[in-house]
Parts: sequence; structure tokens; C-alpha cells
Amino acid sequence: MKEQDNKNLEIKTPKRQQMTSGAILEIPINNEYYTYAQILYKSQCAFFDFKSLSPIKDITILADLPVLFITNIYKEVVTKGVWQKVGKLPIRDEFKNPPMQYIYHDYSGKFECYNPMTGEIFPIEKEQAVGLERAAVWDAHHIVDRIYDYYNGTPCKWLKQHYELFKEES
Repeated sequence: MKEQDNKNLEIKTPKRQQMTSGAILEIPINNEYYTYAQILYKSQCAFFDFKSLSPIKDITILADLPVLFITNIYKEVVTKGVWQKVGKLPIRDEFKNPPMQYIYHDYSGKFECYNPMTGEIFPIEKEQAVGLERAAVWDAHHIVDRIYDYYNGTPCKWLKQHYELFKEES
């Protein structure tokens, strides 16, 4: 086999990257479209309510878009290049203090509030958890499912317990 032929057989490994506050991540959704997220603080990301059939060239269009949700992702999603960084934007003032999250304890039925900036956890009532994101760390395929389901108007299977907890409050 010629050397040229060997080059065609090389397996491309994803580019290793660092978690960088402000970085914009490009997220391919089931080979159908692309969505984008911004790394806010540590592993917390804001996922924009935006999709495009092809990769966008100008990330500044994301600067003022609404956000679907803010949650944590496994750092390996970025560091192992599952999602590529495609640029960097300043973090909006409204995202500089990440939103509180709730913790639900199945065994007791009690709720707690988690502050992602300080790590502080304190008890809250269920009503205070309404509208908060559950404290969790998501893998890439779970986020892809969640976004795909959102744009298809179907409930996300990964949020089933959340839906059940708050069905009468919605």
C-alpha cells in the first residue's frame, strides 16, 4: 500500500481543548442541525435557543439570543473535543452569577437549593424549586436528546422525574 493510501486510512481524533469561560461550543444534533452553548463558570453552560442547518460563521449572532437552559456538563465533553469550541464571546451580565439549582432527595421527598458559585446547600420548599434547573452534570448525548426533544415538541426522557415532580405547578 502506498504512503498516500495510508493517510486516507488515518482515524481523526477530536482536538483536545480546555474549559474556557466565554467559549462558544458548536453542538451537532443528530446530523440534522447545529446548536450552540457558552461555557459560563467551570462546567456550567448556557444553551442558546437557536439552531442552524449549517455551522454559523459569525458567532456574534448568539450574543443576545434567549437561552433554553443553563446546566452543567462533564468537562470531557469539551476537553476531549466531543463539542468543538468555535470562538469566544463576553459572558452576559445576567449569566455572571449562575442561577440556583435544586436538589431532590427521593428517599425523603425533601428539596434543597444549591448555589453553584459557593457550593452552599440549604433546605427549601418544593414551591421554591419551581423554575429551577435540577443540580446535575449532563453528558453530551443527554444534552443532544434534550435539545432534539425540545425542538420536536416532545418530553425529554431524561427530565421525566422533573416533569413528574412539578406537573401540578406548571
